[in-house]
Amino acid sequence: MSNSLYNPINKILLLDKNINISSNNILQYVKKIVNAKKAGHTGTLDPFATGLLICCFDAATKISKYFLNSNKTYIATIQLGSETDTCDLTGKIIKFIDLENFVLNENLITDIISTFHGEIEQIPPMFSAIKKSGIPLYKYARKGINFEITPRKIFIYKILILNIQQYQITIEITCSKGTYIRALARDIGQKLGCFAHLLALRRTHIDHLSVNDAITLETLKKSLNPKEFLRNIDDILIINK
Repeated sequence: MSNSLYNPINKILLLDKNINISSNNILQYVKKIVNAKKAGHTGTLDPFATGLLICCFDAATKISKYFLNSNKTYIATIQLGSETDTCDLTGKIIKFIDLENFVLNENLITDIISTFHGEIEQIPPMFSAIKKSGIPLYKYARKGINFEITPRKIFIYKILILNIQQYQITIEITCSKGTYIRALARDIGQKLGCFAHLLALRRTHIDHLSVNDAITLETLKKSLNPKEFLRNIDDILIINK
């Protein structure tokens, strides 16, 4: 791509991320489709997660920090009965309980989950990108090296139970930057006394932007003019005066 002939895009794409692909891999795929020189996103989703991923191209990457610091909303399904080393379905089970003899009722679940509303302290998972001595924690974890991680203050603005069925709880959460939904699932299980891990995750909102306004990779690939889905920065940002 010749720099002298390249016309910067300077726009944003709201993407509904597929399951079983990393945020960076899908970003690079989209970057090629729209023929951008530079690309970035505004917050990683784990490969097993789906939902809103804001892709920024060329000069639009400069606004990434705005959305990185924004509140986010998720729909999460929590599997009760076992805790994993990654706190999600991709990890190895490290704690287990037979739920057939464990008494759980909706009132108890509701009471426990309500305790996570507001400002709380959360210990991030060892399998995370947080760095110690310049090295991501997940690299230590893969070698079986564990550390005592300092709890971080986060804020849960909303946590609602959407469904309880067959030892699975589906909740909707609006939370601050730095919240690990995997860790939230782990902590809910520990408070219930039956262990838990994150089974599924979908991001529905980043700040005021909704996944309902996003497009899928399949739609983008089929389009004869994929750039028609790109949005101007001014159309995306809400300026708080």
